[in-house]
Amino acid sequence: MRVIVVGAGIGGLAIAVGLRQAGVDVQLLERADRVRAHGSGLSLFGNGFRALDAIGIGDQVRAAAGPAGVVDRSGTRRPDGSWLTRMASTHDVRVIDRADLYRILLAAVPAGSIRAGARVVEVGDTSVVLDTGEHLSADVIVGADGLRSAVRSSAFDDPGVRDSGYGAWRAITTRPVATDTAGESVGRGARFGIAPLADGRVYWFACVSSPPGSSPAGDAAMEEVRRRFGHWHQPIEEILDATDPASVSYLPIEELAAPLASFVSGRRVLIGDAAHAMTPNLGQGANLAIEDAATLATLLIAAAKHNNELPAVLARYDALRRRRTQRIARQARVLGAVMQASHPVTATLRDLAMRSVPARAVDSRVRAVTSWSPPTA
Repeated sequence: MRVIVVGAGIGGLAIAVGLRQAGVDVQLLERADRVRAHGSGLSLFGNGFRALDAIGIGDQVRAAAGPAGVVDRSGTRRPDGSWLTRMASTHDVRVIDRADLYRILLAAVPAGSIRAGARVVEVGDTSVVLDTGEHLSADVIVGADGLRSAVRSSAFDDPGVRDSGYGAWRAITTRPVATDTAGESVGRGARFGIAPLADGRVYWFACVSSPPGSSPAGDAAMEEVRRRFGHWHQPIEEILDATDPASVSYLPIEELAAPLASFVSGRRVLIGDAAHAMTPNLGQGANLAIEDAATLATLLIAAAKHNNELPAVLARYDALRRRRTQRIARQARVLGAVMQASHPVTATLRDLAMRSVPARAVDSRVRAVTSWSPPTA
């Protein structure tokens, strides 16, 4: 079996790692001139680690992310620091520098299987065409090329991309910051998130509704973040003081405009953001992409071993993945609307409602999202 994977992001790299276990011939095509991490930190939950275990690199990622429970308290607070919700520390949630996750994935990808600078302009049922005119063939084409997927636009009824109405500045501090808390603080149309890394540095994001038309970068970005959040509770100001302004990047929050009717079209199959790009409000984007990769790799390996019919295998992938991922995308969208409430009345009602939710209910919701295990072949 030969598989072409379009896109060498987290999902694309993860499926290549999974397929290498059975010696499947896999070729990754990355349009950028080199594979590199975009963004800052990301949260990995129990479901993400079970998916990483399934492709054989869970322990390596755990070692890089450090132990679970690096914080004593997590949940949601108001700008003055008072708690609205608390989350138990029993959940296996770890935050990793995205660059470290890429490093581990790249080290596990079969040598010579990544082709950078390969821009796909046409996708057939079992072939792709590059912008150079070169044709490449495979038994299965995997679209792992993100939010604005060329595979999705070429081979599926593409709904396009929807802007959420908010965006976020992000960075990782350049030095450790003493904090034993994690989570979000919410105001009117604004949120500040804190996620300590194992080495003491802190990944943070500052999310605002109606973001500026031109997103400032560098010193201007830091000035804007300080203007909006510098008067909020500690350690927010300390975190900003420990951040190099040049490292601050801005991300408009976007998602698919509508759910896809299927993740499969003939021998073409979508994973990750190409299939179900969602807002990051539940911290599940990377976790679900790795789940997709582990699931599809498991099914394709079994197909290669037992000569299973590929249409039936891909239909099973769609059945296993589409309902779960689209449900979580809907939940993330609703949560984002609630958390970004900007009207004084709706923001006050949100805070009152959050204070009334028992901790066990919050934990139950987290478990409902993260309860997943790899399929049996």
